Amino acid sequence: MGIGIGLVAARVAKLNVHSRRDWRFLDKLLVKDIGKGKCTEDERSEVKARISSAGSIQEMSHADFVVEAVSENPQLKHTIFSQLSERLPEDTILATNTSSISITKIASAAKRPDNVIGMHFMNPVPVMKLTSQATLDTTLALAHKMGKTTTMSQDVPGFIANRLLMPYINEAMIALQEGIASKEDIDTTMKLGTNNPMGPLTLADFIRAGHVLHNELGDSKYRPAVLLQKYVDAGWLGVKSGKGIYDYPAKK
Repeated sequence: MGIGIGLVAARVAKLNVHSRRDWRFLDKLLVKDIGKGKCTEDERSEVKARISSAGSIQEMSHADFVVEAVSENPQLKHTIFSQLSERLPEDTILATNTSSISITKIASAAKRPDNVIGMHFMNPVPVMKLTSQATLDTTLALAHKMGKTTTMSQDVPGFIANRLLMPYINEAMIALQEGIASKEDIDTTMKLGTNNPMGPLTLADFIRAGHVLHNELGDSKYRPAVLLQKYVDAGWLGVKSGKGIYDYPAKK
């Protein structure tokens, strides 16, 4: 997610991007775009010139806008936003790419909670309540400059997308658990039958937010399927770990 957000910012919005991530993979994406005719060699060089790596938050001290895209771990995000608000200018906008955690909880770690906002790129940008108008306006303007269509949600766990998506994915896991069909048949049915780009089990290997909704809301309909919990307990976290519902061989 971090690499994708950085690429969009540097390429589409033509912004200078500072990141703590290794950008070698981003260059591979640009090379692929050249092969597809979506990018020229000159554009690749321009995008790379707008990106720099930062080894610490202190090295990002001149940032005007920060987008956090770590895993859905409330304590981790809390720590990061506390450090960001301590070390960055007071007027820097701090955005989180969370898809399930309350923005209010994340913002409580910052010195100026009104400068914190939700900016989720997957579906694509829910912008939360309890944010100053200036922060909201700046975030919307940036998202539009990046070529994104924006949607807005109240500050509730899961917001729009995951409140609807998690029960769908969980039911697919229960269908697999009960032997109703194979993982391939479940995914193919939903891909072709509902015109989705990927099936629910493939999608489950890309995201792990169901436990957050269950913890935050306490509603039994968000309780992870037994099979899904077994996968998590085994460390089979999907694409990130190389194994989940499907296997993902390490790329050379």
